Amino acid sequence: MGPVLVMGMSAAADMVAPSLPGAGLLNSKVLVLNRSYLPVHVTSVKRAFALLYQGVAKAVDEQYHTFDFESWRDLSIEVQHERLGIVNGFIRVPRVLLLTAYERVPKRHVRFSRFNIFARDGNTCQYCHKKLPRTELNLDHVIPRSRGGMSTWENIVCSCHHCNRRKGGRTPDEAGMHLFRRPRRPEWTPFSSEMFSLRRYREWMPYLSQVDSAYWNTELIQD
Repeated sequence: MGPVLVMGMSAAADMVAPSLPGAGLLNSKVLVLNRSYLPVHVTSVKRAFALLYQGVAKAVDEQYHTFDFESWRDLSIEVQHERLGIVNGFIRVPRVLLLTAYERVPKRHVRFSRFNIFARDGNTCQYCHKKLPRTELNLDHVIPRSRGGMSTWENIVCSCHHCNRRKGGRTPDEAGMHLFRRPRRPEWTPFSSEMFSLRRYREWMPYLSQVDSAYWNTELIQD
């Protein structure tokens, strides 16, 4: 049967030869999908092997084929594939895992944050429509706070410093300025705060097309 593992996460890690340079891959990340192939979590390669061995998940390759532990272990390894040393050979590193009995979907919630407002507006001033680095942008209350404007998705836009100074404490109409797009609450589905600070692997891309990468841990206080 090949290398024999004791069921559990630590045992899955023990299968890797620690002296190999690739042993550091154990702590790199694997995208986890539910039964509907929707991303729900990000885990480590170490835990991914444990889930694979325990039979609660299957590895997914670039052709969307799924493999249990034994078939994945026996899969041929190409030059471009990441690999880890195991007893009597190597095993390919899975980058996508499919849970076999999990149907829940991520909770739909987008943090109200500076980062996410910039992302919603595409790092583009909503008055002059110039796309700029984030260091050259700030947030503007469409209806100024001094006039009762609230700190909400629907009243804050991305603004360049010049337009922000020009508008001052006035409404856009009073300043003779026009919004490029009416601000609204976005409908992204972030599923893990950890996910978006990580390196993304090419194997993840087909599953992230419906998931916006804008996520920030510090949530702004809404009025």
